[in-house]
Amino acid sequence: MTRIDRRALFTSGAAAALLAATGTSLAASPRAGGALRLALPRDGGLLEQVARGAVLDCLTEVAPDGVLRGELATNWRSVEGARIWRFDLRSDVQFHTGDPLLASDVVAALQGRSVAGAALAEVTALNAHQVELVLTQDNPHLPYLLAGADYAIAPQGQGGQPLAQLVGTGCYRVERAQEGRHFRATKVAGHYKEGQAGWVDSLEVIVIPDPAVRAEALRDGFVDVAALPQPQELLKRGGFRYHPSAEDMALASRSDVGIPRVVGRQAALDDGRISERWWRL
Repeated sequence: MTRIDRRALFTSGAAAALLAATGTSLAASPRAGGALRLALPRDGGLLEQVARGAVLDCLTEVAPDGVLRGELATNWRSVEGARIWRFDLRSDVQFHTGDPLLASDVVAALQGRSVAGAALAEVTALNAHQVELVLTQDNPHLPYLLAGADYAIAPQGQGGQPLAQLVGTGCYRVERAQEGRHFRATKVAGHYKEGQAGWVDSLEVIVIPDPAVRAEALRDGFVDVAALPQPQELLKRGGFRYHPSAEDMALASRSDVGIPRVVGRQAALDDGRISERWWRL
């Protein structure tokens, strides 16, 4: 059985390899609307990874093309080498509760944390939309590292809530969830990423432990993407895309699932962000 690697499974690079293996070209542009349904195994925490990637944002993000860009932060700069960093926050962001994102939320989420072995000695709100992060040692890679899911921002640092109670600023808000079994979220209207991400109207993630049953769910149209280790019956059916190949399969999707046109191949760029970056053709 092919081991499912979580860093490879939800990357744009993985999706590019999937399409190349099937001779299918990348879609010209995203299309808004429809639903995206995923079937995942129980192991590896993939359900929670995808769910949290849909609901929570970070200060920065790595785009599908591999470029670092602001997410909740509009810009940043360092002083005193790379030990002190200041991040300016977007002023047009709300949590799913309707409360505005404030610097105090970032302080609560990051205070006392460490990044790549360097502790965040101080996290201070300079004003309502600016924070200062002081490290115990220089780290020129801090903006890139803060794009990691471990540094997602929830109101007053409450990012450890169960999925059913999780609140963030992401493209999708939780509709219902059952830990380790099921997750459903719907698109946030008027989101600050409108026209740039969050293409589907709803996201549903279903845990199906048996790979053969996941294959049947994909084959019969109950899901659109499934983590699979060589389901022979699906291969016989045809009309699906496989990654990294039909002979060494980790993932399969329907032919009407689209991914970003520009794809970075050097790192796991869409890890947990499949919900806002993939779409239905």
